[in-house]
Amino acid sequence: MTVSSLAAVEPVSLAAAQARAARRLVALGPMAEELGRLFTDRGHEIALVGGWVRDALLGRGSTQDDLDLATSARPDETLALLGGWADAVWTVGQAFGTIAARKGSRTIEITTYRAESYDPTSRKPDVAYGDSLVVDLGRRDFTVNAMALTLPTPTFVDPFDGLEDLVTGVLRTPGTPTDSFSDDPLRMMRAARFAAQLEFSVDEPVVAAMTSMSERLGIVSAERVRDEFTRLLLGPRPRLGLTLMVRTGLADQVLPELPALRLEIDEHHRHKDVYEHSLTVLEQAIAAEHRIGADGPDLTTRLASLLHDIGKPDTREFGPGGVSFHHHEVVGARMVRKRLTALRYPKDVVEDVARLTELHLRFHGYGSGEWTDSAVRRYVRDAGPLLSRLHVLTRADSTTRNRRKAAALQRSYDDLERRIAELAEQEELDALRPELDGNEIMQVLGIPPGPVVGRAYRYLLERRIEDGPVGPQKARETLLAWWTQQQASRT
Repeated sequence: MTVSSLAAVEPVSLAAAQARAARRLVALGPMAEELGRLFTDRGHEIALVGGWVRDALLGRGSTQDDLDLATSARPDETLALLGGWADAVWTVGQAFGTIAARKGSRTIEITTYRAESYDPTSRKPDVAYGDSLVVDLGRRDFTVNAMALTLPTPTFVDPFDGLEDLVTGVLRTPGTPTDSFSDDPLRMMRAARFAAQLEFSVDEPVVAAMTSMSERLGIVSAERVRDEFTRLLLGPRPRLGLTLMVRTGLADQVLPELPALRLEIDEHHRHKDVYEHSLTVLEQAIAAEHRIGADGPDLTTRLASLLHDIGKPDTREFGPGGVSFHHHEVVGARMVRKRLTALRYPKDVVEDVARLTELHLRFHGYGSGEWTDSAVRRYVRDAGPLLSRLHVLTRADSTTRNRRKAAALQRSYDDLERRIAELAEQEELDALRPELDGNEIMQVLGIPPGPVVGRAYRYLLERRIEDGPVGPQKARETLLAWWTQQQASRT
């Protein structure tokens, strides 16, 4: 769709989209015109492209968003032009045609017009530079990302009807899906990600190509796959993207534990589909993320919500009382560590998600509030800094349709949280530690630093959890009694 054919789109939607884009462009101020003049005065083309144009037309994003631009200038020419204009310049992507810069508070990435493809046996793209904006747009992943605004005089360029797809909410490729995914297999995951992020449907030929070519994702590095999966999971509707990944077989390449949750229902041992349950838990956790105090979507909570039951297929047993999944939380924690490590997630994320998986059933021993104070202290101690996330996960894990049962579970958890708050106020649970530190232990026992000090510390911590605060003097007496017992056991 060129500028002259824009009237083909429904007028109200088109007018609204154009107005939104105009407001975003005006918000750039003189910088856009300066940048445009900088390049056109030297005989080069330059245009805003990709996500910025898409989001401007949708009315999404911020006026402070980073800018993606495409130019006919070669990378060395772009570098020379930006050198005297930008506040800072980075060349880390120069081999792939991209020069990054900072101007004021904005980050700008300018990429030379190009055609990019993957060798079937290689993970690295082959880069060929071009001289045509239309050709460059044609190599992009989806039509809604294949629109441009030229600078310094804004002209809307839309050769693949991206605006029409934007208005109707559909993801199509500029060329054939097969050619597009052959060039870069990660685009198949981007389809799932944009489905979650934009809440768009995916064109059936695109879905068909994703299904037939899903195994080609195996040539893409784990780091790129991880980043794309993270973006999907942090979108407003991750269920849409995850469902598409499972449907097309992409999940088998990225997270095979997820489709494995679709347990068949035995005719004599009926139970709910763990896959659907996990997606529901994820959605309920997202709705409660504000309880964590995070500034935005929380990756750890979303991963834990999605993966908390991945140990069930490996632990499923049928017995006289029905189906059971004994110790699936322990098995699941091991599986979480293995999978997230393979996807190159940071160690702290891996361990936090695994710990939440391991702890997610702990609450179900609470019953009707019969836990002792020591059990409540232990719950807080074991959760540590993950306590608020564990609260969200545990509440979200209740997906029963029995309103009476669901209400009872929520009341029980309300009671547990109340008791935690009361004990925290009384005993400083957030900093749960023995009433004697390591130096005091050594002084009381008359021993030098060593493993014995650690054992004594752990013993006092256990007593602190069981007995609550008893005061330094009582703690010394307890320590000496333990020490006497230790000495006696050695003789």
